[in-house]
Parts: sequence; C-alpha cells; structure tokens
Amino acid sequence: MGDTGPETPVTGQEPTPMPRLALYALVICVLAVAAAVVSFVEGSWLGIVWVLLAGVSSNMAIYYIRRGRASRTTTTG
Repeated sequence: MGDTGPETPVTGQEPTPMPRLALYALVICVLAVAAAVVSFVEGSWLGIVWVLLAGVSSNMAIYYIRRGRASRTTTTG
C-alpha cells in the first residue's frame, strides 16, 4: 500500500515509451509542415518560416529521443 521506492527495470521488459518532450516536438514538427504546405499553396512566402520551425522541432525531437535512449542504457546496462 505504501511507496516501495523506484521500480527497477527488468531484463527483457518492453522499452519505455517515447519521452514526452520528444513527442511534443514531433507534434509541432507535423503541424509546422502542414502550415508550410498551406502557406505555399496560398502563395504566401510565410511558409519559409514554417519550414524553419519544422527543422528546429525535428532536431529537438531527435535530440530528446536519443537522450532518452542514452539514459535508459546507462541505467539498465
């Protein structure tokens, strides 16, 4: 019933889900790409800003995914 402390990872256990910040960055990336497509279809050059935002957010997603994997391997290995 009480707190038994942190859970210890079990070998063979399925991997933990994607880090939350990586998921948010991935959602922002998808939304920025959609906004860029809409901007370019309407003939607006504002789409360039959306493309740049998509690039930054995709790099953030990759960074957080790799950081999450690295922290899991150091704690389990």
